[in-house]
Amino acid sequence: MTTATLQNRKNRTAMLALLAAAGMLGLGYAAVPLYQLFCQVTGFGGTTQRATESEAAIAERIGQAAGGQQISIRFDATTAPGLGWTFKPGQVTDTVTIGQRDLAIYLAKNNSDRPVTGTATFNVEPEQAGAYFNKIQCFCFTEQTLQPGQEVRMPVLYYVDPKALDDPNMEGVEQITLSYTFHEAID
Repeated sequence: MTTATLQNRKNRTAMLALLAAAGMLGLGYAAVPLYQLFCQVTGFGGTTQRATESEAAIAERIGQAAGGQQISIRFDATTAPGLGWTFKPGQVTDTVTIGQRDLAIYLAKNNSDRPVTGTATFNVEPEQAGAYFNKIQCFCFTEQTLQPGQEVRMPVLYYVDPKALDDPNMEGVEQITLSYTFHEAID
C-alpha cells in the first residue's frame, strides 16, 4: 500500500469520525424539542393535548352519543421553592361528562414585594390519560406576571376525549389528576 493511499484512508476515517461527532452533537441539541413533540403528540408521561373549540364541539357530540359517561378530575397545584406565590385549585375535585367542556379555576397570589413572572409545567396521572386530556384554553400556555400582593383567578378550559372509552389502557380509570407546578420564569 502506498503512502498516498494510506493517507487517503486516514483522511477519510478522520472525516467520517468528525461527521459522526457532529451528527451526535446535533442529535443532542434536537433531543429535547423532539422529546417534547413526541410527548405532546402521544400524551407520553402524562403530557396533555391542546385542542380547538371545533375539536371540543366534535368531542362533545361523540361523548353524548357514547352515553354521557362521567369521570372524576382531581386538581393539584404546587410551586417551586423560592417562587413566593400561593397557588391552589379553586376546587379539589370535579365530576365531568366525558367529551363535555369544563372549566377549572386555579388561584394564585404573589406574596413577595416584587413583580414575579411564573411559568407552569403540567401533567396528568395516570400517564395514559394524557393522550385524552385536552386543553382548549389554559393559563399554562403563557407566562404569568403577578405584581406584589396581586391575586388572580386562572382558568383552564378542558375536556376528556371520548376516545378514552375505547382504550383498554383506560379501563378502570375512575379519576384523572391534573397537576401544575409554577416556576419562576427565566429571562
